[in-house]
Amino acid sequence: MHILLIHQAFASLDEAGGTRHHELARHLAGRGHRVTIISSPVSYLTGVARSRPAWVERQEDLPGITILRTYTYSALHRSFFHRVLSFLSFMLSSFLAGLRVRQVDLVWGTSPPIFQAVTAWLLARLKGVPFLLEVRDLWPAFAVAVGVLRNPVLVRASLWLERFLYRHADRVMVNSPGFIEHVSRRGARWVELVPNGADPAMFDPAGDAGEFRRRHQLDGQFVVLYAGAHGLSNDLGVVLEAAALLRGERGVHFLLVGDGKEKPNLQAQAARMGLDNLTFLPPVAKNGMREVMAAADACVAILKPLELYKTTYPNKVFDYMAAGRPVVLAIDGVIRQVVEAAGAGLPVPPGDAAALAQAVRCLSADPQAARRMGASGREYIEKNFNREQLAEKLTLLLEEMRGEHG
Repeated sequence: MHILLIHQAFASLDEAGGTRHHELARHLAGRGHRVTIISSPVSYLTGVARSRPAWVERQEDLPGITILRTYTYSALHRSFFHRVLSFLSFMLSSFLAGLRVRQVDLVWGTSPPIFQAVTAWLLARLKGVPFLLEVRDLWPAFAVAVGVLRNPVLVRASLWLERFLYRHADRVMVNSPGFIEHVSRRGARWVELVPNGADPAMFDPAGDAGEFRRRHQLDGQFVVLYAGAHGLSNDLGVVLEAAALLRGERGVHFLLVGDGKEKPNLQAQAARMGLDNLTFLPPVAKNGMREVMAAADACVAILKPLELYKTTYPNKVFDYMAAGRPVVLAIDGVIRQVVEAAGAGLPVPPGDAAALAQAVRCLSADPQAARRMGASGREYIEKNFNREQLAEKLTLLLEEMRGEHG
């Protein structure tokens, strides 16, 4: 079977960002399927072009996987207007590139951004093949809740487009059980859950991180890691406030690894606060995160205290657990249920810097308990959220869709 995936933010293992789709594609190729991915040369995390602009730049990956990097307007981090231009440019260029991909058996579109899902739907209909819509975030609901999308006309148009895609997808796939009710109430006829997870083999809980710690002056510190996007939704100002509360206590150091629109503001804020117990580092490719995770003693996952965020399964939480690190979780809802069921960390109320600081204080005071939580989390991932098992579930879903269509 030949699967065409339209995904602007696709990242390979040698790039920074979420690699769920690269890992799933590798499994599909290992099962004898072909996967062609149309993506952007512009990093969704940094907003910087990975390679020279081109209408279509062909990149062969592993056997059975072809990546086409197609032209995208490079202004993701400038403003909402410029972000929309970036999304629309990829929507057009990916459609033109997709028309040239032959002998496709199924088109897989993923949202957000929702515009690329329109490309996937149209290509599927023109090619006469099934259309799988994957919902990774509840857009536009999240954008409205954060305040990024405010114009009433744009909100109504976005809601209409969301319902249109749900109704016209042959299957809707979600990565969190918290999304099922939302998409079903808005027209999705057949919803499948293939949750986020992690590949434990990518991490080594007992790995030697001495060189990394020495390089970044972290020897003797209890390192608290945040890895991922530095955006509006991530509420990292609360992490800075927690670091300020712990500044007078020796031995705790916060490490923020990643990039995003808010990073310059956060760096300026940290400088004003005089946070000598907090370090910013640039994004690290997924295949380099083993060393970063091994250097951490605990990890933070945080989102703004919005009701809608209770529906999410953030990728980073599963990676933290797979790496055998206790999670300080400042997110309520379905992901808290996972962490609590696993005994994998300390949940705290979102938006509460004092509670976050206290959780870090507790873990640093009892490193043996922290290690037990980390080991428990890794075991839970191996049994319940192993990427290999989830990829097999996706493979069976795609084969079933193709069989029904045939």
